Amino acid sequence: MGILEVNNLTKKFGGLTAVSDVSISIDEGSISAIIGPNGAGKTTLFNLLTGIYKPDTGTIKFDNRSLVGLRPDQVNAAGMSRTFQSIRLFPGMTVFENVMVGMHSRLNVSLLQTLTRLGGFNAQEKHVREKAVELLKFVGLGDKGDEVSRNLPYGDQRRVEIARALASDPKLILLDEPTAGMNPNESVEAMTLFRRVRDERGVTVVLIEHDMRVVMGISERISVLDYGQKIAEGTPAEIRANPRVVEAYLGRRATADMDKVHGEAQS
Repeated sequence: MGILEVNNLTKKFGGLTAVSDVSISIDEGSISAIIGPNGAGKTTLFNLLTGIYKPDTGTIKFDNRSLVGLRPDQVNAAGMSRTFQSIRLFPGMTVFENVMVGMHSRLNVSLLQTLTRLGGFNAQEKHVREKAVELLKFVGLGDKGDEVSRNLPYGDQRRVEIARALASDPKLILLDEPTAGMNPNESVEAMTLFRRVRDERGVTVVLIEHDMRVVMGISERISVLDYGQKIAEGTPAEIRANPRVVEAYLGRRATADMDKVHGEAQS
């Protein structure tokens, strides 16, 4: 059994079925990708996993615990964190403050302790600050903690989001199009960071991604959605050779690109 087990998940919005009877298993310590054309249901699936939407039918088990019916903050406290397709930093706050916000589910202080700075408040505040410094160094932004987040380049804002998601000590992190808007060099650097998240911090990684070079270069297993249904699942080599995936999403030119990327990854 994987760290995340999704079985027969369905979500409808009126007459539209956004996710239809989807089942996915994610192994602990893996890097997996979910791909598909726009409107395939990928982000809706992430929203179901993280409590933003409640499924109409189906089950979600994370670390052998049901997540169905939990609020997003409860899902986060259970050990699953995420980033978003559209960057959702607090633009007027510093980079350092944005990362500190991500630790809210791990703090244990009351309003009275916060106001009076008593009862262990100072010790926890020190821990939060030290951890934020460490995480910013980890994502390569150790010298930018005092900058206002809106002033950072796009790629750096993505790194802040990842640092904030890691601040809650997750067991699994969901990355929604984490390389969107990045140039090729930034995408390569991002792939290195994703591997370090798994290898150095022990966090299972699941990403939604359209960049096939990223998908084929980093993923160990890929699930493909189309019109809300899972149409294929397998290794990068299996997905690249799957005719249904080619027909529904990739096309001949994209398949040739994936062949090239796969060859580069193997060399």
